[in-house]
Order: sequence, then C-alpha cells, then structure tokens
Amino acid sequence: MDFRGKSAVEKQIIIFSFYRDAELRGANLLFKLLNHLKDADAQLKMAKHLSDETRHAWLWTKRIADLGGTPILIEDGYQRRLGLRVGVPKTVIDLLALTVVVEERAQSRYNAHSALPNVDPETREVLKGVTEDETWHLSWIEKKMRELAEKQGCLEHAERALERYRQIDREVYATLAADEAEIMRG
Repeated sequence: MDFRGKSAVEKQIIIFSFYRDAELRGANLLFKLLNHLKDADAQLKMAKHLSDETRHAWLWTKRIADLGGTPILIEDGYQRRLGLRVGVPKTVIDLLALTVVVEERAQSRYNAHSALPNVDPETREVLKGVTEDETWHLSWIEKKMRELAEKQGCLEHAERALERYRQIDREVYATLAADEAEIMRG
C-alpha cells in the first residue's frame, strides 16, 4: 500500500483498521479456545472476553466511520503475521500462552498510542476503554493457563511457550511497528 500523500485522517483510518483487524482475529482465536475449555467458570469468562473483543472491533469500526471512512481490509496485520510464524498451537496450554502474548501486545499498543501527543478525545476514550478490558483479559487468561499447566504437571512447558511466543511477538511487532511508522511518515 502506498502511504504517500495520505491525509492525517486517512492515516488514522489505516491504523484503526489494523487495530480492528487484531480485535477480530483475537475474537476468532478466543472462539477456538471456547471449544477447549469446558469448565463453567472458563465458559463464563470466555463468553465475556469474546464479547469484549467483538465490542472492541465495533468501537474501532465506529471510530473509523465517525472519521468519515470505512474499515480497510488488512491482509497482513499483527495476528496474521504472528500466526504465520507461530503455526497452529498444539495444546490448550499453548493456545492460552499465545492468547496471553496477544493480549499483552494489544495492551502495550493501546498504552503507547494513548501516550502520544495530540490524540483526539474520541480516540483517547476508545483507547482507555479497550485498555481497561485488556487488563482483565490478561489476568484471567494467564491465571487459567497456569492453573491448567499446574494441574497437568507442565508449568515449565507453559513458561517455555510464553517465552517462545513473546520472542516471536517481538520480532513480528518490530516489522509491524516499522510499517506503522511508514504510514505516519508517508
């Protein structure tokens, strides 16, 4: 995509489309996880978490529309890039570890965006709301991962999976951050 000559609003729409894509793909990951966690507490929390992710996608969609745009189809966003590097998680522990890392990245991206100067009040409000949700998402998913890993006697496996996914995340995000910087420069 050629970013030269794009207006500030058009650039915002592109960035918000990346956020929207990550939320939708995150919801898809959670939907898959829903089939693997059968206990009542996990089902309750998964339903709420899934609802939050789709609401976040809606908030970004609405923010884009409020700016006079339409969402841009993102074929090479964060979740897609990460998925290509990670492959298919082999266990529920791996799936939970991947979800933890994805939630950490979402929270980090939104916090970094919020810290930028000149963020308009409407965008700041969306960022604030989604960041608050991410804190809860991270807490319960990581707790569930550790609980299951301990029960299965594979806490070391969970720690290795987290570290592996975090390393891949850092590499993937570096490429995405470079692309986003180009959007803002373009």
